[in-house]
Amino acid sequence: MEEERDDLGIQALRYHSKGRPGKLGVHATKPLLTQEDLSLAYSPGVAYPCLEIKKNSLDAYKYTSKGNLVAVVSNGTAVLGLGNLGAMASKPVMEGKAVLFKKFADIDSIDIEVDTQNIEEFILTVRNIASTFGGINLEDIKSPECFEIEERLAAMLDVPVFHDDQHGTAIIVCAGLINAADVTKRKVEELKVVVNGCGAAGIACIELMRKIGVSDIVVCDQSGVIKKGRDFHEGDRKAFYAVDVDANTLEEALVGADVFIGLSAANVLKPEWLTGMNVDPIIFALANPDPEIKPELAKKARPDAIIATGRSDYDNQINNVMCFPYLFRGALDVGASKFNTEMKLAAVHAIAAIAKKPISMEVMDAYGNSHMQYSKEYILPKPFDQRLIAEIAPAVARAAVETGVAKKPIHDFDAYRDDLIRRLASGATTLFGVVSSVLRENKKRVIFAEGEELKSIRAALQWRDMGYGTPILVGRSSVIEAKMDEMNLRNREGFEVINAVVSQRSGEYVEYMYSTLKRKGFPYERCVSDVNTNNDVFAACMLALDDGDAMITGLTSSNAEDRLKGIMPIVGAAGVVFEMSIIVTDTGTLFICDAGINDAPNAEDIAEVAIKAAEIVKSMGCVPRIAVIANSNFGSVDSTSALIAREAIEILDDFGVSFEYEGEMDLDVALNGKSRKRYSFSRLTDRANVLIVQNVEVVDAVCKFSRGVTGTSVIGPLLFGLKRSVQIVRSSDDATDILNLALIAAKTSSL
Repeated sequence: MEEERDDLGIQALRYHSKGRPGKLGVHATKPLLTQEDLSLAYSPGVAYPCLEIKKNSLDAYKYTSKGNLVAVVSNGTAVLGLGNLGAMASKPVMEGKAVLFKKFADIDSIDIEVDTQNIEEFILTVRNIASTFGGINLEDIKSPECFEIEERLAAMLDVPVFHDDQHGTAIIVCAGLINAADVTKRKVEELKVVVNGCGAAGIACIELMRKIGVSDIVVCDQSGVIKKGRDFHEGDRKAFYAVDVDANTLEEALVGADVFIGLSAANVLKPEWLTGMNVDPIIFALANPDPEIKPELAKKARPDAIIATGRSDYDNQINNVMCFPYLFRGALDVGASKFNTEMKLAAVHAIAAIAKKPISMEVMDAYGNSHMQYSKEYILPKPFDQRLIAEIAPAVARAAVETGVAKKPIHDFDAYRDDLIRRLASGATTLFGVVSSVLRENKKRVIFAEGEELKSIRAALQWRDMGYGTPILVGRSSVIEAKMDEMNLRNREGFEVINAVVSQRSGEYVEYMYSTLKRKGFPYERCVSDVNTNNDVFAACMLALDDGDAMITGLTSSNAEDRLKGIMPIVGAAGVVFEMSIIVTDTGTLFICDAGINDAPNAEDIAEVAIKAAEIVKSMGCVPRIAVIANSNFGSVDSTSALIAREAIEILDDFGVSFEYEGEMDLDVALNGKSRKRYSFSRLTDRANVLIVQNVEVVDAVCKFSRGVTGTSVIGPLLFGLKRSVQIVRSSDDATDILNLALIAAKTSSL
């Protein structure tokens, strides 16, 4: 263990010192490239927002970063489990906290180390700087001073104040306790709880447990059970938790107990003491870095136990990062003036609810566990679960609005939830916010042709849970049910399972396929065989006969072209069949299309793709600016590709289309404003966001470079031009990728 810590220490010091020292930096949110930008960002332009804020201080939320800025404040008197290290030595922890705010909730934060241990000086310092921030996160301040500091600051400030060591821990503990009771078929109100440790976190846990219904709580400290009759000094908060029981020691208190919650010190809980606890004991050993008892020892003594620690290398980690970023996110977004009990309880129940839902493939992959499910080993979500922000922040924000502490209430929580997902999501997930609100109002039936695949099932469940419509899984019911059993899925309503072999519609599909393809080399016997044995064919027939709105396939094959050859004859082509990839960057979204995936495109094909692409891009909430790409700029070269592109522009001119388009041009002119200025006659009002490219290899190279070298998110390739909406995913796609292609397929199904 000591060698392991030495190795960790070396790695941690290297991590903090490599390159630019520390973990934080500052970046501009507005352009600062020209003299005009400078005059707006600073003098003289900056005077105007100053004057507006002078007239109305709430306009600081409108014109400055206050609404997304948190102060992480400490005096270093209780740093992790290391004790009183002083203000400066606490700085790495405070920087780390700020990084977590940014990573998990896109909240900007500044670490502030206050070099005083005097309560009055500390409070005065925070009070005098508080107006700069939208919230105050107190960190690593020793007990009992932390109680007075938080209470007084919360009373005097009009921004939320939160001591994470107290309330963050309490929120996660209570969420875990709710689920541990649920997994073991007990009611929270009936639990007998023993808490070891009556410091800041211990007291906060006790208070919040009472709010969720726990009443039988015995508290211990170094001297044993805190009992009535003990000689408490004036102001000792432990007196509020003294009980009248026979037990005097922790060992005695555990007899007949259901729950042990340790917020104390390493190795104080002996394995033999667990034998006196009730069936299915709940053991939260939360001392850091080493728990009150090692989980392997606890499990050996009580194999029926549910065990949680503060460590990431064991199951059921009690980690505050699952709480504080999202609690502040919700509070900031409604301009909350405080954190009240209702907001904390909203976070508790939101966290508990997430763990009961099917776990995403991304989370499983991140933790190397493909069978993670709600159970004794999984009572809390994982920190990298992207659902945390989408569930906790809205719950907290709603509670703030309902209890009257929100200065800028949210009225459309569905839109807010979509914005949160879009705010932090990967490029693929970004499309949630573009089309989800439309789909909730106009629900679609999406056919997942490979319904027996775990990824398909997870995507289908997310489709159902997000309220987008009815997912249809094509496959054998017994196999799909078995997969759902593995997932511990309780709610199996809201989707359909269809087996081609026993479907009452199979006969109609055979007749349709035969009537459509009998003169194209498909005898009746083959149609019967394909409908009954090929899920792609069956799903395509469903789609063609309006038994679904869109179709998803491709997971079990790496060859999309072969898949398309089997599907296209059944659903039919509506014109040029082409692919579109979406490249999502910090500066905008780029749609890149190849003009026909099978044959060398002509000018008519390119014009048709441009018109169709403009329609698709508009449906996704973007204004299309189309560039037809060639190795020439407005007649500079008379190559074959340039001549075709030039003719395509003339066709678009003749059609009189209403969207912006231009060409022929190379990529530099299409995307670089300075290069485009050389051509003052260009009709593009800004850089192109839709590129029509004649060579599929070029599209593939651009997307691979973007994904592999620059780390940019790339969605697709997406398939368009069929009479019905079909998307062919890649075998490497995860459930979220599949879900987003399903979103696009459903959204464009009526185009």
